[in-house]
Amino acid sequence: MTPSWRKPVGMLAILLLIAMWCVAIASLSGVIGRWPALLQLGFYLVTGIVWIAPLKPLLRWMETGRWR
Repeated sequence: MTPSWRKPVGMLAILLLIAMWCVAIASLSGVIGRWPALLQLGFYLVTGIVWIAPLKPLLRWMETGRWR
């Protein structure tokens, strides 16, 4: 079976998504740093999990070629 071009493109897209997410969250560190520790913990827990949401359709596309 011939390898698909979607897998390398998808892997690059995942790395780009992670990099963009890290930059976006890190740029908020000045504001977030002034919050109480428990609020910071909640924020970083939620944002640490939320970035996974766009991966499901991307991984599906990498495997099947379809977004849905």
